[in-house]
Amino acid sequence: MQHDASQGAGRSTRRSGRKGKLATPRRSDVVRGGLPGGQFQPLSPAQQDAINQAALTLLEAVGMGNPTASATEILTGAGCQLSDQGRILFPRALVEDTLAKAARRFVLHAQNEQHNLEPWGANVYYGTAGAAVHLVDLETNTYEDSSAIGLYKAARIVEEMDNIHFFQRSMVARELTDLQDLDTNTLYAAIKGTSKHVGTSFCEAWTMQQGLELLHYVAGGEEAFRKRPFVSQSNCFVVPPLTFAQEACGCLEIATRAGMPVLLLSAGQAGATAPASIVGAVTQAVAECLAGLVYVNAIVPGHPAIFGTWPFVSDLRTGAMSGGSPEQALITAACGQMAQYYDLTGGSAAGITDSKLPDAQSGYEKAYTNVLAGMAGVNMVYESAGMHASLLGVCLESYIIDNDMLGACMRIIKGIDFKPESLAVEVITKTCLEGPGHYLGSDMTLSLMESEYLYPKLAERWSPKEWVEHGKPSLLGRARERMDAILAQPQPEHIPLDVQAYIEANFPIKF
Repeated sequence: MQHDASQGAGRSTRRSGRKGKLATPRRSDVVRGGLPGGQFQPLSPAQQDAINQAALTLLEAVGMGNPTASATEILTGAGCQLSDQGRILFPRALVEDTLAKAARRFVLHAQNEQHNLEPWGANVYYGTAGAAVHLVDLETNTYEDSSAIGLYKAARIVEEMDNIHFFQRSMVARELTDLQDLDTNTLYAAIKGTSKHVGTSFCEAWTMQQGLELLHYVAGGEEAFRKRPFVSQSNCFVVPPLTFAQEACGCLEIATRAGMPVLLLSAGQAGATAPASIVGAVTQAVAECLAGLVYVNAIVPGHPAIFGTWPFVSDLRTGAMSGGSPEQALITAACGQMAQYYDLTGGSAAGITDSKLPDAQSGYEKAYTNVLAGMAGVNMVYESAGMHASLLGVCLESYIIDNDMLGACMRIIKGIDFKPESLAVEVITKTCLEGPGHYLGSDMTLSLMESEYLYPKLAERWSPKEWVEHGKPSLLGRARERMDAILAQPQPEHIPLDVQAYIEANFPIKF
């Protein structure tokens, strides 16, 4: 889509003028995105070394099958070999050289700079993801087709959730059967709904050009987007085991050349498309993501890429995916460790409950998978909120419920602030010897109540009597009230209204 220079200049001026007016994200004094994890380490250093060596052996001896002509040219030009079986083989030295020059400590930008992410070291951020085909209707407890407007509503809700730090496309707009319409509307619904960092995917390389034009228009030009790319591409470049996904490879090449950060996503399923052993599934995912890292750096050295080891777990009795299992928690934690082993920005999945509704099963499965991912130091914890039925369904109310849960996870990750004065010997002595025999009004209590203790925004802590006096509200009812209040607010304006109007008139926006 073309527009004249005066439009671009005016838009840049408006964007500059808005920077000081953007509301500060509502954050607790106790937790924030980017707190360092890494306290939980299911793999020993020797075990991590063994996984690395096994992955390098697989890449050198087995390699990746089904390469495109373009991938073959790029990778053989970088030092890979094409085997007699038509597989791309990756010499150990090439992988190690790539690791030495790979991008590290890159910011994932947001439209609102106050939401920028710094996903390196053991810094932890929780966000959404998925490609659910259903939206859960809690009024009828039914699964309906997901849609573009549902995705837009999800993004609007996430904008208001201070413990959900980024928004990656979580559902499919099933009413859109044209691939171009699907990709463009998915992208626009996400960036219109939230000013946080957005992740999305594209079906085919040819559908990306329109998406890039849209992003450049919102950013104020191609150079502005390259400087601050507020959208990353989720790219399933591999079909496990160890096979390239040809359509995704074309998208990966375009995104890399366009300056868009890439999530290199390997999503094998243990016992089906990945080994049944937890260590074997991790090893295969590591090998596949290392191949993707070589691929990206062969196109543009040092391009921002997220090490997306993302293996899922099967219920081996049926072969069905079991995203809420304890094994999923362990496999995700181990993947987080391996990303840290390479000092790469790592992204893995947690919060993928098998439950169909936001119930007790949903709560405990999401809690232990998310907290272990954070404690292991996974930088970008995807699918952490809103998902049900092992990623087949999204529940809008669950984003609000899960926001409380993720705040608790972050509080656990933050850990105990241990200082000499925290031992409270003087406070205990004074209270016991001089009165009043309790700590309710002590200076320490008053000073720590807002900086040490996290209070839920949705869950209640009333006594039974107080609960009755408040009308016996349910968690789901309170979540629905909060959701309705968010969606009743004026629509977001982080993208100026005139820019929105231009996009909706000149791009095939369907919602």
